[in-house]
Amino acid sequence: MQELLIKDNPNIEDKIYTIRGVQVILDSDLAKLYDVETKQLNRQVKRNIERFDEDFMFQLTKEEYYDILRCHFGTLELEQGKYSKYLPYVFTELGVTAAASVLHSDTAIKMSKDIVRAFVTMRHYIMDNSDIYKSITNINNTLIDHNNKLDYIFSKFNLNGKLLEIGDDNKEYIINIFKEAENELIIIDSYLDDSIYSLIKDLDIDIILITSDKKKLTINKKNINIIYDNSFHDRYIIIDKAKCFMLGSSFNSLNNKTSTIIKIEDIFMKNKLLNIVDDALFSK
Repeated sequence: MQELLIKDNPNIEDKIYTIRGVQVILDSDLAKLYDVETKQLNRQVKRNIERFDEDFMFQLTKEEYYDILRCHFGTLELEQGKYSKYLPYVFTELGVTAAASVLHSDTAIKMSKDIVRAFVTMRHYIMDNSDIYKSITNINNTLIDHNNKLDYIFSKFNLNGKLLEIGDDNKEYIINIFKEAENELIIIDSYLDDSIYSLIKDLDIDIILITSDKKKLTINKKNINIIYDNSFHDRYIIIDKAKCFMLGSSFNSLNNKTSTIIKIEDIFMKNKLLNIVDDALFSK
């Protein structure tokens, strides 16, 4: 039975983690095995939430999700779109079967049997190698703790930003950031006026300007879309839905006021901002 399982689904065991003392599988991994989108899986689960008690599924904390990524991928590459934009749900062995039943899919029902067998195989393997796992866990926890401390120390010395001082050619610096965009550039500033056009006029990409409805821009160019939205306080640059920057002053005052531009590196903060921007664009 174990040989058949490994032959047909060689990667199932790799998708099972031990969290809060129980074995679980990420919603995104379960959705792939069931041949559905993660949104569809979670939507069906929420519609039948009475079937899913805490011993069937639960949502990860930020720390739990980050530890999974770091343990699985080693040096974590925080690329936009590569990892989930939200804190995912995980399913226990009981939840795997319940999820298959609410999807009403023959594929999911068939696959759930293999996944449950993988849970059993992993449980037996862990029991047979408990001493080794304890040693590995202690080593991993020590390494993660050291990495976190190093990240904290380095963060104090490198903000990955720049001080934009009066008299410097700050506009040229911002234009060079804009030029990093290959497909789409989003500029958010409630104080935008038509002077922003001098910074973007040579860019042959899709550009979205988000500003206050009190500012009526007269820019009329095919590749520039203007969105009026009053929900943003700070100024942001978003490049290809992958890189995010925060600017202290308005783009209108780049050479006239001392300000700071910071690249947003934290994956959760960045993804949260991207979700908010997506919601703002979708609502328009």
